[in-house]
Parts: sequence; structure tokens; C-alpha cells
Amino acid sequence: MDLALLRTFVAVHRAGSFTRAAALLGLSQPAVTSQIRTLEQQLGRPLFLRQARGVTPTTIGDELAHKAAPHLDALVEIAETGLDEDSSLRTLHLAGPPEFTAERALPALTELTGDHGQGFALRASFGNAEETLEGLAAGHHDLAITTARPRGALLTATPLCDEEHVLIADPRWASRVGAAKLRRKDAHALENLPVVEVHESLPFVARYWASVFDSRPAASGTVIVPDLRAVLACAVTGAGLAVLPRYLCASALKRGDVVALLEPAVPPLRTYFLAVRTGTLAMPHIARAHERLLRAATGWS
Repeated sequence: MDLALLRTFVAVHRAGSFTRAAALLGLSQPAVTSQIRTLEQQLGRPLFLRQARGVTPTTIGDELAHKAAPHLDALVEIAETGLDEDSSLRTLHLAGPPEFTAERALPALTELTGDHGQGFALRASFGNAEETLEGLAAGHHDLAITTARPRGALLTATPLCDEEHVLIADPRWASRVGAAKLRRKDAHALENLPVVEVHESLPFVARYWASVFDSRPAASGTVIVPDLRAVLACAVTGAGLAVLPRYLCASALKRGDVVALLEPAVPPLRTYFLAVRTGTLAMPHIARAHERLLRAATGWS
């Protein structure tokens, strides 16, 4: 049986689509379709059921993937690393949201680089959940940190950590709204305050309002900057209230640069996932980085 046909088959099985598998393999869709048809003719059995959107594996298709995928992954690892055990030249490509990646992921991973580390180079890129998952599926990244759990068999995701969100403002605004007396029913007291956010849709503020006040914010963005670190800087200078991850504003809260306007009994949380292409954890440099981030996350609060 041709290994190239098996490789294409496994890619389609994981991607759930001839089109996505073709992009991942660097082939045309007709070439992928032809290879799968050839393999089905050799086996004398259908491997996929064609649907309006993508394909679904048959029982035989699932059995073949279960048997073939681990061996193909091992062959890919041998081909990519070679027989030289010195893996110092391997490069890990990481993608994720800019603030979380810069503040948490990179400090944890850079300890594995350099002469005294575990021997891989590191390249990072920033993007939203959709961008990073698309790049991961296309083979541009090895690891992706995302707030969206990917679907399908192409990508595998592991919960990394939960992020607590805090409603903050500088002490002047806090004094004006009476932060100590703010109650769930008093959300209207915040309606006329200026808001600092990362997007016109107010994603952080809207999520906080829905979780804590069971309503939508009436305010509109006064300052819009596409980076949470810039949101914090603006909030510190008195530009308005903001909703930020606690880890990002913890130091500013401790110094008194900003004040938490409310401390709900059940704070809003957002979950981060660590995603890889299925099978790539067989590669030592990806496995080391994956394990290191999961271990580091146990100490994040």
C-alpha cells in the first residue's frame, strides 16, 4: 500500500474535509480526491461518506485511521528530525493572543531555549482565536493558545487555564460611582462612565455585564485600542472603566493605580486551550513545550 496515499487519507480523516486536507498537504483538492479514490479502489471499500460540508469516515475508515495514523506520525517525526539526536536546531512556532502569550506563555517557554535549555528555537506570532486555529490547521504553527475549542479530528485541544476578569477604573472614577456600595441592581450607575476596550463591540465589557449583571452595557467605547495592555494604561490615566484579566492588572491593583469596582462571588471566567495538530505531540520539541505550558499553568492565578 502506497504510504503517500495513507498520508493523504489520514489528513482527510483528521481534517474532515478534502479541501482542508489539501491545504494542509499543499496539494490540490482534485489530487486529494483522486488519491482517496485510488486507496478505496485498492481496499475495495469506501473510506468516507461524502456530505454537503466535508466528509465522514466509514467504520472501515475509522479502523484504518486508528491503525495507520500512529505509524505515519512516527515516520514523519523521523523524516523531520533525522537520525541526528541533536535537536537544538528545531524551531517551535507558537501562536496566541498577544497579551497572554507575552505575559505568560513566552516566559514559561523561553527557559527551554538557549544553550542550557532543551534545545529548540522559538518563533511567536499573535492573533485572535480564529486566526491562530486556521494557521495551526494549515501547518503554520505548532502550538496555538486559543479561547475557542477547535472542532473535528484535525486539531486536539487541552484546557490550559481559566482567566478571571475584573471590572476596574482609576480611584477617581471609583469614588464617583461609590464602588464599595455597588450592587448587582446598581449596574445603571455605570452607564454614563467612559469605557476603554479592545473593539467597538465591547467584547470584555459585554461578557462581564452578561455574567454579573445579566444585562447588556448601555455605554459605548470612549477609547478603543487593540491590546489589553494599552487598555490598562489608558484606565490608569483615568480614561474610563475597563474589564481586564486579573493577572494583567494585579500589579496595578496592588499599587492602587486602579480599583476593582466590584468583586462578585462568582467572577466571570474565560478558558484558554492549548491546541496542536493531532499526532504532532509525537515530535519531542512540541511535546516538551506542550508539557511545559501545562505545568506552568498550574501556578497561574
